[in-house]
Amino acid sequence: MTKEVHVTIGKEKYTTEIKFDKHTIIADEPEELGGKDQGFSPTPLLLSSLGTCKAMTMRMYADRKKWPLDKVEVRLSSEVKKSEQQQTTYIRCHITLSGHLTPEQKQRIYKIADKCPIHNILTNPITIESNMI
Repeated sequence: MTKEVHVTIGKEKYTTEIKFDKHTIIADEPEELGGKDQGFSPTPLLLSSLGTCKAMTMRMYADRKKWPLDKVEVRLSSEVKKSEQQQTTYIRCHITLSGHLTPEQKQRIYKIADKCPIHNILTNPITIESNMI
């Protein structure tokens, strides 16, 4: 059986507990939106998932190739543009690779980032099913 992420919010605006397996994190809204700013708000949480997936994928690839990748930094931002027909979200990922890598190695590691599972989820059709229990 697939393990589930369990999200719980009580009466305290808008502090939310997120549990998965033995791990717990807190999400919240910033104070200017009525929250207490105790954790990431939803959009940065989504960007964090993409950034960590890209970074881990690049790290795994470099390790497998035994390439001297010392550090990966991924900075992400998003912008929503609305039109009459649809809404388009632009996610920008700025990737910095550190280590004694050749330009070819850097280029290959950079390209592999777009093959991470979260990138694939976000760039393919998504169907979300919600039901009341």
